[in-house]
Amino acid sequence: MPNPTKIRDCMHRNPLTIRQDENLVRAISMIVEYKLTGLTVTDGEGTVVGILSELDCIRSILTALYNDGDPEHTLVEDAMHAEVQTCTSETSIVEVAQAMVDTRQRRRPVLEGGKLVGQVSSNNILWALMEHSRRKLYDQRGS
Repeated sequence: MPNPTKIRDCMHRNPLTIRQDENLVRAISMIVEYKLTGLTVTDGEGTVVGILSELDCIRSILTALYNDGDPEHTLVEDAMHAEVQTCTSETSIVEVAQAMVDTRQRRRPVLEGGKLVGQVSSNNILWALMEHSRRKLYDQRGS
């Protein structure tokens, strides 16, 4: 049974991303098609510059509709959060879990040397915490 303790043990490698200058409708299509709760946003060089959640998309579309605008003309950078909480593959799962709870953000880009190498979601964290808990219980019973 695996004993995940570091983000590398549960992260998605090569996550889907979207560029900040892309149309929001394209981002929404990706979120819906791949059943995601959001996307990591990058610039032209692949540097992480933001996070776009489902709620960010909903908020942006509602704003456009309320202001008689056209959501088709909204860019990802207009809807994303530019304050990005990141971690490394060596960061503790418990540390990231607590940070997600504190900030109410459901995903973290995983960076190594400033480059995106993965992404961890609240779903990944939940699985890893359960596995860690099971392993701990198993070890206690076996002693």
